[in-house]
Amino acid sequence: MTRIDRYILRQLVGGLLAVTIGLAALVWLTQSLRFIELVLDRGLSLGVFIQLTGLMLPGFFAVILPITTFVVVLFVYVRMNSDRELVVMRAAGLSQLRLARPGILLALMAVAAGYVLNLWLVPLSHTAFRIWQFEIRNQMAAILVQEGVFSSVGGDLTVYARLRDRDGTLRGILVHDARERGAPVTILAEQGRITTGPNGPRVTLQNGVRQQMERVPNPAPGAQPMRLSVLSFNENSIDLARATRQEEARFRDSRERSIPELLHPDPAEGLRPREIARFVGEAHQRMSAPLTALSFALVGLSVALTGQFRRHGGGLRLATGIGIVVGLLAVGLTIGNLATRDNSFVWLIWLHATVPGLVALWWMLGAPGLPRPRSLPMPPPLPAGGP
Repeated sequence: MTRIDRYILRQLVGGLLAVTIGLAALVWLTQSLRFIELVLDRGLSLGVFIQLTGLMLPGFFAVILPITTFVVVLFVYVRMNSDRELVVMRAAGLSQLRLARPGILLALMAVAAGYVLNLWLVPLSHTAFRIWQFEIRNQMAAILVQEGVFSSVGGDLTVYARLRDRDGTLRGILVHDARERGAPVTILAEQGRITTGPNGPRVTLQNGVRQQMERVPNPAPGAQPMRLSVLSFNENSIDLARATRQEEARFRDSRERSIPELLHPDPAEGLRPREIARFVGEAHQRMSAPLTALSFALVGLSVALTGQFRRHGGGLRLATGIGIVVGLLAVGLTIGNLATRDNSFVWLIWLHATVPGLVALWWMLGAPGLPRPRSLPMPPPLPAGGP
């Protein structure tokens, strides 16, 4: 690697790290806001919050790395062209491919990082994230009950608390329990407290009324088949874990599975054909996504290195490159949705990941094989002394 290569590559690597980390931090900040309330009002520890939100970072990096690679390559080369650095390098005899070598090397490093993320870190981190969510939903139901809100602690149990004291005591409680089919229960209590036991969270209610609709055995002709049963109590407890732990075996979604598991799912799971098609599409998207970093970088290089030099032409080059990549991203989303519904279109995923880069490389090398208009011959000079 020559000194010029190191000079360009140093700018590219520094810019890529700064832009990628900054954009990932911004995305992390916006996504983690929905977990802030669990820390401020619901007693979730700061360590659990950092671990839970930190597990989202590999997924963010995998998504934004191709985009940030393109942005850095395009901006660095356009700036060097505006500062006439590329003009001097061309005058020294460097070809287009020689100038593009640091950008291609950066894109190859981004491709390698993308494969590490997509094939290893993202499934690992997403699995840990889903396990945390599962435990919070099933073992930490106390933090899900919000003051003045009808909170669904599962699909068939709703809890409302008018006030929540600093020590965790709930006041003005309403519980609607529909876990027993055909016999819903409504409980009103003055106060209560949610505790975590060996079998999961429980809510202990004090000074309340329990109302339940019961089916009347052998009702008389014309009588109502249901009756309301009312019971006053000093203390009563309800198991919340049974409301939320509907299945001990948590279903693993596509982002938690490895490539072999996506391409060849276990028949014992009984997946529907639509889910199998979605898994296959996810596998091909995960394997082809890192290649888009190289394709997008080649698009940026072809835009920045081709065309005539203009002192104030940087804005047009930037707009052209950004417009092309935005269009490619939109096409990629459309192809991804189409391929996950119908696997016969999976080949379009690989076409989208590779063809733009090949076309950009061909254009950057001068579009060999493209017919060019012939220049008209110059007229012969007039003889001396002519009219």
